[in-house]
Amino acid sequence: MGNDVLFETLLRLADNHLILGHRLSEWCGHAPMLEEDLAMPNIALDLIGQSRALYAYAAEIENQGRSEDDLAFLRLEKDYHNILMVERPNGDFGHTMLRQFLFSSFMVLFWERAQNSTDKVLSGIAGKAFKESQYHVRHTAEWIIRLGDGTEESHKRMTAATAALAPYIGELFEADAVDQSAISAGIIPRASDLRGAWETQVRSVYAEATLEPILDHQAQTGGRIGQHTEDMGFLLAQLQYVQRTYPNMTW
Repeated sequence: MGNDVLFETLLRLADNHLILGHRLSEWCGHAPMLEEDLAMPNIALDLIGQSRALYAYAAEIENQGRSEDDLAFLRLEKDYHNILMVERPNGDFGHTMLRQFLFSSFMVLFWERAQNSTDKVLSGIAGKAFKESQYHVRHTAEWIIRLGDGTEESHKRMTAATAALAPYIGELFEADAVDQSAISAGIIPRASDLRGAWETQVRSVYAEATLEPILDHQAQTGGRIGQHTEDMGFLLAQLQYVQRTYPNMTW
């Protein structure tokens, strides 16, 4: 396996976590209660911290003089290879919690197996990320149950969130030629092998939340090859503003 496959694999993982971390950070100061105004940015910091470790390693593997900041802030929209789910607008609080739960439920399984990666650096990143993802799953699952099995209005909103996010689930489990090469080399686990455990966990939480699971839907894909929704451009305009307006500035 060449370094280009490892680089692309790291970049995809990093992009997922950076973009979702940025989305969560948009809630800072706007959460429905003080506890969540602390919890959500903390989850965002975990995700951005994971992306930093991945970007730093990707920059080292690429060996083209780019830094983690260059990879995070100075690429064009088509050069980001995150899945579409993480770039979706936050919507209401229930939608945000469900998006995070679906993603973290996948990542906790991914990071658990990635601790056995043949790449020792990625294995080390996975060890820390696995522990953080466990908390993310617990925290968001509690909210899904509370809202789904709550008032008529909260149940209605959570039902709408399950339908809105369903088309983006399939992309979590896709594998293209890059993924296949990384899987064959033992760098990452096969995503499709995680689907059974993922569905069991998600269905259990949905049942407690009295929500009908919509987990097998026509997938919206393309994010991994740089084909994004219109929301991505607006997100990057905000994310990259300081770096592009004041290039090479330091604190």
